[in-house]
Amino acid sequence: MFSGIDSHVGNLSFLSDARSRSLSAENPRGEKGKGAMCELKDGISRNAARDLGKGWKVNPCARIKAHETFELANIEGPGAIQHIWITPSGKWRNQILRVYWDDQVQPSVESPVGDFFAAGWQNYIQISSLAVCTNPASGLNCYWSMPFRKSCRISLENRGDEDVTFFYQIDYTLTEVPGDCAYFHARWRRTNTLPYKSVYTILDGVKGKGQYVGTYLAWGTNNNGWWGEGEIKFYLDGDGEYPTICGTGTEDYFCGSYGFLDPYTNDRYVSYTTPYTGFHEIKRDELYNCQKRFGMYRWHITDPIRFEKDLKVTIQALGCREGGRYLPLQDDIASVAFWYQTLPAAPFPALPDKDYLEII
Repeated sequence: MFSGIDSHVGNLSFLSDARSRSLSAENPRGEKGKGAMCELKDGISRNAARDLGKGWKVNPCARIKAHETFELANIEGPGAIQHIWITPSGKWRNQILRVYWDDQVQPSVESPVGDFFAAGWQNYIQISSLAVCTNPASGLNCYWSMPFRKSCRISLENRGDEDVTFFYQIDYTLTEVPGDCAYFHARWRRTNTLPYKSVYTILDGVKGKGQYVGTYLAWGTNNNGWWGEGEIKFYLDGDGEYPTICGTGTEDYFCGSYGFLDPYTNDRYVSYTTPYTGFHEIKRDELYNCQKRFGMYRWHITDPIRFEKDLKVTIQALGCREGGRYLPLQDDIASVAFWYQTLPAAPFPALPDKDYLEII
């Protein structure tokens, strides 16, 4: 019988014993028959609903006070997160999303909220992909399947100096989880600026068995000229100096080619957003915004990269210099790596402070 962990067109006709639940500010514990029960006096929209009363959109959103953490979810399993929708306000790099599986002390997901949804530059850019969709005006959606056996806890930390308002909906099922299901992980990091002749590390320190399923890069250039000659490399299961999987260029890894250029004019970048890959954000020069900034994603949904015991992922930052030589770049690069693995996972290094995360 279909378990209810994943729902695709091909299995939607199969019956399941999974029970559908949803968390929001109107039902913060996802309890059956307990939605829209907020008393008028306690609701954030009590003034707007004052003529209608309880049940009439009394508490549709939440507020996180400055320097506080809000618990979005605290679910007893087994089950699986199927969809997350959130509309953050304020500075997205100041809001840290964390997910904890099965009573683990350390998070398995830790990222600024915008970067997690492939929107690392604080701008709305429309994305149409299988794993992530961003829709007007700031509707950030995630469709990664996230099974858990004992518990799931999701929090959002507001590192900013101002309170923020946000709407959210977390859709999940309560269902049995097969023994061979691994746990979803996502880790953010940034280097600004990348030291000369250094390689940018997207992910390291992974211990366990699993599969790598996605990369998001927020890339800010500090040079003129082309910036995407660098190769991505996957070091699997004890690889030393040389990797098992090696790409041929940055735009090649994101399934474009020849500098993401218009093939007819060769005088401009062309953006794209597809189910598996995208070069969706191109920030051009304007007043007080002089740096070129780009956003790109690659989801390994049909081609996950399997590992048995450890994994490391790096990408080179290379441009071109005189004499037809490569130029090691000193750029501002942030990334989110997405993967599934067994528990327990190695703890993540502590995030840098708020100032280091800031988009400058």
